[in-house]
Amino acid sequence: MNIITIDFETFYSQQFSLSKITTEEYVRHELFETIGVAVKVDDGKTQWFSGTKAATKKWLDQFPWDDAAAVAHNAVFDMAILNWQFDIRPKRIVDTLSMARALHGTDGISLSLKSLAEYFNLGVKGTEVINALGKNRLDFTAEELSRYGDYCINDVELTYEMFKVLADGFPTTELRLIDLTIRMFTEPKLTLDKQVLTNHLSNVRSSKEALMSKLNYDKADLMSNPKLAELLEFHSVVVPMKVSPANGKQTYAFAKSDEAFKELLEHENPQVQAIVAARLGVKSTLEETRTERFINIADRGTLPIPLRYYAAHTGRWGGDDKVNMQNLPRKSPLKKAIRAPDGYLLVDCDSSQIEARVLAWMSGQEDLVEFFEKNNSEIAAGVPKQEMQFDPYRIMASQIYGLSNVRDVTDEQRQVGKVVLLGAGYGLGWRKFGTYAKAQGIEVDDEFSRRTIEVYRSTFPMVPQVWAQGDKVLEAMRSGQTAPLGKLGVLVVDEQGIRLPNNLHIKYPNLREINDPDTGKRRTVYDTKRGRSTIIKGIWGGGVTENWAQALARIIIGEQMLMVARKLPVVMTVHDSIGALVKTDEADTGRTFVEQCMRIRPKWAQGLPLNCESKIGESYGG
Repeated sequence: MNIITIDFETFYSQQFSLSKITTEEYVRHELFETIGVAVKVDDGKTQWFSGTKAATKKWLDQFPWDDAAAVAHNAVFDMAILNWQFDIRPKRIVDTLSMARALHGTDGISLSLKSLAEYFNLGVKGTEVINALGKNRLDFTAEELSRYGDYCINDVELTYEMFKVLADGFPTTELRLIDLTIRMFTEPKLTLDKQVLTNHLSNVRSSKEALMSKLNYDKADLMSNPKLAELLEFHSVVVPMKVSPANGKQTYAFAKSDEAFKELLEHENPQVQAIVAARLGVKSTLEETRTERFINIADRGTLPIPLRYYAAHTGRWGGDDKVNMQNLPRKSPLKKAIRAPDGYLLVDCDSSQIEARVLAWMSGQEDLVEFFEKNNSEIAAGVPKQEMQFDPYRIMASQIYGLSNVRDVTDEQRQVGKVVLLGAGYGLGWRKFGTYAKAQGIEVDDEFSRRTIEVYRSTFPMVPQVWAQGDKVLEAMRSGQTAPLGKLGVLVVDEQGIRLPNNLHIKYPNLREINDPDTGKRRTVYDTKRGRSTIIKGIWGGGVTENWAQALARIIIGEQMLMVARKLPVVMTVHDSIGALVKTDEADTGRTFVEQCMRIRPKWAQGLPLNCESKIGESYGG
């Protein structure tokens, strides 16, 4: 297979640029124009071409894309151009930005082509693009266009050399996931129902205006962080917190740049949306602006799914391009507007309690593993939920409420058991558990919270032991040593961090102990990036446990996505779920295939009791 490295140079101006609009809008915009493109086949000489769209298409068609891996830095951009503008889809897509994010995303370095080229001593990126501001192709003189071509050729050479550096030992499975992730955006298949979106936008606006007019909170209360926190807690909202980069202390995350706070603009409670909108001084909630963006996308074509590969240091995907598919509210009407193309249905299959299952298996809590496995059999046999003896949520609830027969557990008590089993696995204290439970709509008092956490830890004692392992691992990493963590051979602590089964790492850069002025105690922290800023983040045994549980869950989902993709188009993934298209006349067999894939255990986790549940319909909303 050939390696084709490619880079496009396109028209941009003060108002028309990727800093002003999304990648989707930019590449589909009427102002879009290719100034030129540089291509390198394997290690051959890089070629530059500039011409009309038709001439550029003819020039690009000479390359063997059908049997090539196309390499680019920020391949979402270049591959969108290649497909949307020139109807070219290479056999494989490789993105050096995604690869760098997986290997160096937590190392405190910029992942731009310029910075990475300097970091790897590959060369210097030019600056000729600055002189192209506001120029269409025909505005360039021959000399200017030649210099621009040299600049683009240099970018291709840097990208190719960087690919060779990053590819050394990079997991093949992860390369395939990068390809799949980018194609969800560059080869979109889902459509948008504009009428559903328009109706929803009207409802959102009228509801918001009515709520804002009735909002009777004093402006001073909304601007006071402690009072706003009390107000949010009153509405059962988990108050978003962050670590201050100035002093390393926990503080309220109430700024316009704090993503967790902005997400409350589309909280399921409209009153919460109105309160946050008033505090931020914004005219639109996130639900409103996202609906508007969806309507605009519908006018331009199908719905690209923008996902940031390896957005978190646990490897999880994140939202991108101002369309965060990872945080669509569970009951949002927007889901009804996301539709399968004609002749297809959308299967949305979710891995059941995958983190809780991974935690039980890795910690050696064999009775809980057995409960999950036997519950799988009950589900497969069609046993009604109320009659199940091995439903882990009912088992947890029976311990909390002192019931000898799990069938005596009510639906309300089962919900409490669910919240405990899913929420208490990472060292959650009773105070935070109380807040967490209230956020799930469950009213608890301090005494109940204390007792519940005690019951969880005594019922599943192996879980606290793995938290203790996490503390010892942090201590070992600080001193350059190693320590056991979980099941033997699954995770390995080495000089880079915690090595995962896919040979990538969970890293804790600049891991160290500091004095906490609030408690007078020592605590372990590491540096993490938020935008261009480096912030201090606390870490403890329970946090380490959460990190590796999420990382392992993500690896499992990734492997399952690739299995599904062998037969069906995978069009999206949200947290622990996979979205795939099946032909309408093959709905049952297609849905069964997806479920079968999501129950396959990885080679490194043969005893892990996986399960899933799915829904199928013409839209993402069922």
